[in-house]
Amino acid sequence: MPREIERKFLLKNDDWRSSVQRSRSLRQGYLCGNERASVRVRVDGEDANLNVKSATLGVERLEFEYPIPADQARVLLSELAGQVVEKTRHEVRVGDHRWEIDEFAGDNAGLVVAEIELEDAGERFDRPQWLGEEVSEDPRYYNTELARHPYSRW
Repeated sequence: MPREIERKFLLKNDDWRSSVQRSRSLRQGYLCGNERASVRVRVDGEDANLNVKSATLGVERLEFEYPIPADQARVLLSELAGQVVEKTRHEVRVGDHRWEIDEFAGDNAGLVVAEIELEDAGERFDRPQWLGEEVSEDPRYYNTELARHPYSRW
């Protein structure tokens, strides 16, 4: 069964910027969601996917992801999705792990969150000095919630 184990953190400072290996712009929106799951469409350059994720609080969730044509994803975003979440995703390697640092735009501008995907919920990882408070269990930082209740309105 496909599972995502992901931890989210705020950042203390911008020291991570000097270690960015790759950056890309993402646009995503939610087609539907309820207390059990959400369905997201995401455009990442010329790639796109549909994602179904369980609405489980914490670091471990069921996740299913399916590639779709980018032109269809753009139509889904413009015609069927609610609020679109825009962000630049920066990749930074620290030790054996890749961090994804999402720098949000639009109604979520000013929010920067670092995520790390793990093989096991108890897996150890190096904590860079720029890493701040963990927010993995705070639903406000879930992208589904940022689409409904943007950071600018907190």
